[in-house]
Amino acid sequence: MTDQPSNGPDAPRGCPVAHGGGDDFTRLYGPEAASDPHGIYARLRKEHGPVAPVLLEGDIPAWLVLGYRENRRVLDNPRQFSRDARIWRDWKEGRVESTSPLIPMLGWRPDCVSQDGEPHRRLRGAVTDNLQAVTGRGIRRHVTHFANKQIDAFAGTGSADLVAEYAEYLPMLVLTRIYGLPEGEGRRLAESSAQVLKGGEDAVLHNDRIMQILGELTERKRLEPGSDFTTGLLEHHADLDDDEVLSHLRLVLITAHITTSNLLARVLQLVLTDTTRLAGLVSGQLNISAVVEEVMWNTPPLAVLPGRFAAADLELGGHQLQEGDLLVLGLTAGNVDPEVRPDVGISVHGNQSHLAFSGGPHECPGQNIGQAIIETAVDVLLHRLPGLRLAVAPEELTSTASTWEARLDRLPVEFTA
Repeated sequence: MTDQPSNGPDAPRGCPVAHGGGDDFTRLYGPEAASDPHGIYARLRKEHGPVAPVLLEGDIPAWLVLGYRENRRVLDNPRQFSRDARIWRDWKEGRVESTSPLIPMLGWRPDCVSQDGEPHRRLRGAVTDNLQAVTGRGIRRHVTHFANKQIDAFAGTGSADLVAEYAEYLPMLVLTRIYGLPEGEGRRLAESSAQVLKGGEDAVLHNDRIMQILGELTERKRLEPGSDFTTGLLEHHADLDDDEVLSHLRLVLITAHITTSNLLARVLQLVLTDTTRLAGLVSGQLNISAVVEEVMWNTPPLAVLPGRFAAADLELGGHQLQEGDLLVLGLTAGNVDPEVRPDVGISVHGNQSHLAFSGGPHECPGQNIGQAIIETAVDVLLHRLPGLRLAVAPEELTSTASTWEARLDRLPVEFTA
């Protein structure tokens, strides 16, 4: 997992290798990162403190923010830590290719997450206005419809994998209805979104596939408008141009599906590995929102949030950053920072100050939609499948991580057919 790149005079100015990073450099991708991200975060915190030098795919240097307070500082100060990737020095100086798997996650686009200040407010307003409109159009009804449809496919068998047969596709199916897309596009879009997050050589290809589907949708909605999110962006008073509309359709589609599907799987995992929680939910004595809150703290749907860029030379967590440095935000690591959670076993019930939804001006605007999908999906599942129980020992459940997330591999269950 560690390499020893050159730390000599040829190291780029501001690169973590060039100052304060030491010779041992930790990759946030590869076999160790896929199997033990929590171990990596703990080791980096011990060796470097609340901010640590790391390498992303292609051995591109970045600073991983591990501390809770340091994450908050970055999130709350866009003038110091910009979302505008056009100031990213490694990109500007040609060390990141346009075909890099990092580009779908970190590259600049004409969307609200790539901008700050007034441009950000204009674009974000178009997104939030239309998300609020969608929420008011019976989203729980859409979730109920698709949840029942998914369950119908395995309800008679007495067993299922709730990752592959439920959580992995359900949010995207709901999004097809919200967007005005054919339901049949849901599986392809879910698979491509997963590949964009996973990275690797196919990330750019799958990103292009998503853009093609959304481009065709946009053209169709110009001719046949409807009461959907796509039409809402096209007709919004912020007057988004074609590229802005397409970029925001992509942004919401990928982030909403990936985070919600991951969170749904983790909530089901927590419920099914604790019979007390399961009984409480079935009986109505426990509210699902309390379970979601716990998952948000301990296994947030995005483990690492891309990305911020130092807008000037500055200090963070005892390290000197230089203008154009890339930062990635360790949401999982920040949530278990010993400085704010010395005992992670203590209940966090009622405490919503986790980092799972990001924070500051760029805080996730679709939280209510994700919550509605998860609450409804869990409720339908528990009431459709009597005797629902985990089919393996809890310790047999495994996860696979990429740089940005850790996803549950499978969740095998049994129930009365």
